[in-house]
Amino acid sequence: MLGSIVMLASFLVPQMGGNHGDKARAIQTLLFMSGINTLLQTLIGTRLPTVMNSSFAFIIPVLSIIRDFNSRAYNDEHQRFLHTTRAIQGSLIISSFVNIFIGYTRAWDKLFRFCSPVTIVPVVCVVGLGLFERGFPQVGKCVEVGLPVLILLVLLVIAQQHTKLVNERAYFVLERFSIIFCVKIVWAFAAILTAAGAYNNVPEKTKLHCRTDRSYLISSAPWIKIPYPFQWGAPIFAASHVFGMMGAVLVSALESTGAHYAAARLAGATPPPAYVLSRSIGLQV
Repeated sequence: MLGSIVMLASFLVPQMGGNHGDKARAIQTLLFMSGINTLLQTLIGTRLPTVMNSSFAFIIPVLSIIRDFNSRAYNDEHQRFLHTTRAIQGSLIISSFVNIFIGYTRAWDKLFRFCSPVTIVPVVCVVGLGLFERGFPQVGKCVEVGLPVLILLVLLVIAQQHTKLVNERAYFVLERFSIIFCVKIVWAFAAILTAAGAYNNVPEKTKLHCRTDRSYLISSAPWIKIPYPFQWGAPIFAASHVFGMMGAVLVSALESTGAHYAAARLAGATPPPAYVLSRSIGLQV
């Protein structure tokens, strides 16, 4: 959860015109709301051990809103960030009513009859492939860090298949924590390269992508910051933004449904019935 939230904020906030402090506050808000959504799901929703997180399905409509505001003139970049954030807030508020409607009217019960693995898997794959051109080129901006992540992940996946028959506990750990292991190991490797001075004589752009001390999140974040509604101002509502976000809401509902079934299987629980899934989707706002 932490890794994807930091990645989303680091990718989107600079394009919105935000500075390091804005990025830190965006991460704080996303973490806070992810925690609240997780508690709601575990206590009221599916009651499965699932961690609710920001969906990558929202990246495309958010980028569309960012481009819309990039063409407008503002006094400074921070004003552009505030207006863009308020527009994203407004579109999320309106589109969340789609979740509430299909969840609490039990419409998702009927829609889910058509949502077999044959339909869910292509939708998730299309979302991932749509983001591939934006995410994968980032690996090439710091090959000495990006390439080891790919190699290590492939090795762990191969090791996972071979340990299934040898050590069931090792297979259990690798199945669930392979990506976390990759991130921790390669981050430590990048920190060693930074401390050893490997990037002292490289261009500034390379330092930005490779060094581990260039995010400035800790120095920019306040000691105590409690997110509150409309902290960036009153939301801005625009029909063109809302309809794009509604499509992302439906995709995220499909993703969440698949995630709940996967969580039930991994936890050894029975698959959640349709009315439980509807209740879960209704809470997913």
